[in-house]
Amino acid sequence: MRILRGDGPPIRIGHRGAAALAPENTLEALRAGIARGCDYVEFDVLSTSDGCLVLAHSAHELPEDAASFDDALTLLAAEGVGAHVDLKQRGLEEGVGAALRSYDLLERSLVSSLDWAALRDLRRYEPALRVGLSYPEDRYGLSGRRTFAPLLAGGLAAMKRTLPRLIGRWLQRAAASAAVVHRQLVTPSLIRACHDRGAAVWVWTVNDPAEAGQLAEWGADAIISDDPRILGPSKPSTR
Repeated sequence: MRILRGDGPPIRIGHRGAAALAPENTLEALRAGIARGCDYVEFDVLSTSDGCLVLAHSAHELPEDAASFDDALTLLAAEGVGAHVDLKQRGLEEGVGAALRSYDLLERSLVSSLDWAALRDLRRYEPALRVGLSYPEDRYGLSGRRTFAPLLAGGLAAMKRTLPRLIGRWLQRAAASAAVVHRQLVTPSLIRACHDRGAAVWVWTVNDPAEAGQLAEWGADAIISDDPRILGPSKPSTR
């Protein structure tokens, strides 16, 4: 299953399932993303205190009835949709790789993380698994808060200038097949730098149709959205 768009439209990815349409990181959200024609659905994975892999963005956001990783993979395997798994903890690499293999999803998955060492460990356990280096860390969601925009503007501008020069080295260090980058840092120069290395650019989290169109024109390979409907009608499957 492709991670580079090639000559086609950007790959459609539902963020946390399809967080605008159903509670995030639930089987209901995954089904909503699938129903809206997503090629992949993205979801967060962490481990509970008893070692179970579940869908949740963080430990303090963990619901009592969290969907299990196995349940999510069962659904995606049956529907023929790709899994974009975002690791939220270290130490899950072997278990995540083994589960994807057991559901025959290695070739239909991309696992992303901010931690380049975790990605290298994943590739050590499962060399066929494609991994994506996420950037940047925004633990408190400041990039989405308008009141912080003036404070962040200077830093974002500097990051946008330097990221195309750094991304190749970072991708190599992580043995990554894709850069999974926040929408405010994506530029045509960044996309060219990644494509020159054969790496894909997946952009998060895009909820404005005009911005999605601009990113598509620049050559972004995948658009990750809370609401897949902004990406227009689903195209014939190329899976």
